[in-house]
Amino acid sequence: MPETPEGVLARLDAAGIAADTRHHPPVFTVAESRSLRGALPGGHTKNLFLKPAKGSGPFLLATLEENRQVSVNVLARLAQAGKVTMASAEELVATLGVPPGSVTPLGLVNAAPGTVRFVMDRHLAEGFDRIWVHPLTNAASTGLAPADLLRFLAGCGHPALLLDLA
Repeated sequence: MPETPEGVLARLDAAGIAADTRHHPPVFTVAESRSLRGALPGGHTKNLFLKPAKGSGPFLLATLEENRQVSVNVLARLAQAGKVTMASAEELVATLGVPPGSVTPLGLVNAAPGTVRFVMDRHLAEGFDRIWVHPLTNAASTGLAPADLLRFLAGCGHPALLLDLA
């Protein structure tokens, strides 16, 4: 069974990570998120869940600053992932335990180490005191320090590769 939103928040708390969760109506796009969040301070994210275009290999989860524009091909090249394509909804649920619209780096708690390569926009990781991600549901947003998120995910077997996407 995949982890629940309550379970992942409890795991953050047990790891000593301060997290501020705000509940809201479900959001499926960055535009919807902007219209609901008001003035939450910090970096806001968008996520891409990709799979190898041919053959096997790990999936690719990219967490980017919400305004970041980058081609999927450039992103894959920087992540040393080869050619990629969008993963299916079924692959997303099977790997990260979340449906489309709820993609989040916290979904890595449901992925076996080595099955997903995790990359993050370096500006997002280093340019904000707090970033906002979904806690396994798109009906809430959780703010936490990027360094805490990266430490937590590394402890789950998913170290991040920080990408310079200028």
